[in-house]
Amino acid sequence: MYRIFWINILSKLLINNYTCAFKEMNKKFKIFIKCVGLAFCLSTSVLNAQILKDTASLNLITKGINYIYDFQFKNAGEVFNKISLTCPGHPIVSLFSGIITYWKNYPLLPSSDASVSFEKEMHDCIALCEKKMTGQDEEEYLLINLCARCMLLLYYSDNDLTSEVFPLTMGTYKYLRRSFNYTSVYSDFYFFTGLYNYYREAYPEAYPVYKTMAFLFPKGSKTKGLRELQTAAKNSIFLKADSYSFLSGICIYFESNYQKAYYYSNSLYKLYPDNIQYLAMQIKNLLLLKQYDEAEELVISSGIQSTNPFYQVQLTIFNGIIQEKKYHNYNQAQEYYKNGITDISLFREYGNEFAAYAYFGLSRISEANGDKRGKKIYRKKAMELADFKKIDFND
Repeated sequence: MYRIFWINILSKLLINNYTCAFKEMNKKFKIFIKCVGLAFCLSTSVLNAQILKDTASLNLITKGINYIYDFQFKNAGEVFNKISLTCPGHPIVSLFSGIITYWKNYPLLPSSDASVSFEKEMHDCIALCEKKMTGQDEEEYLLINLCARCMLLLYYSDNDLTSEVFPLTMGTYKYLRRSFNYTSVYSDFYFFTGLYNYYREAYPEAYPVYKTMAFLFPKGSKTKGLRELQTAAKNSIFLKADSYSFLSGICIYFESNYQKAYYYSNSLYKLYPDNIQYLAMQIKNLLLLKQYDEAEELVISSGIQSTNPFYQVQLTIFNGIIQEKKYHNYNQAQEYYKNGITDISLFREYGNEFAAYAYFGLSRISEANGDKRGKKIYRKKAMELADFKKIDFND
């Protein structure tokens, strides 16, 4: 779900001038915010120039990031303890801890006790960075600052905490502007420029209401953006996963190229096979490709291994699609869909995408059963929940 156009959209100028428009387009606005957060949320260790000069420290942090991505939190915690000892008082300590908190409690909800510690860790990190952003390593603290801010934006937007999003966005914009002075420092930054170049063009095309605002900012290039993201996916040390994830999302939601989307999600799955977010992405792409046997195998195997309740509900809805599409067992599919809708409602905004898939399925089953009214009601509900309404598994 995403880049500098979105960031500019979120700037103080546009927020002040287009407040009413944003209220009406809140759902699409949140997509932008999600992109912002995902773009920065795991660029942790690139950020410390001193650490980068030390091979042992760099390898340690790289290992820790990989542990977090792959949900190996015990190992990640051990790395965190070592970082805390070698970098006491440095904002990277708070950032690393916050990233662990975020993923260990995925999906992180405001009702969770962990959300309190997460917000504190991110705010502590921001405060430390702002005290140190006048020295020779400005880019180090600037990037850590942005990372913490955008993780908070991701958390707030995913949970529909709009009152928190706007002030944080306005405070973040000036730092984002400064960050592009350093895009040539690390190859990881191709990720950021790639997202800007792609989404500056793709988003106004997909949502013409933004075209007027887009003219206020430098043009991008979808071709160049994709090329830069591919470079980041191949060569980045820290943003490999994010690059693959965004590439897969772009291919699904904007390019309608499911085969290419699968290529990227499969690369991601091979890197981090225990990350439930990436597992769900992999299964979804298999289902979009009608690879029902392989999708079902992954649903069964991962369902045994993971006890995460959110992922289990996602699997319930995936099972509904499999029963409907592979076995044409509409009664069983209907049961999965209805159970999935009920259970995923506990996760509020996080569950909207998958609830929409279930409602689309119930609409199709209603049509197959000759229930025109049910078809219409379920589809309307699905369209209300879906950010990307073309992804309905109808074909």
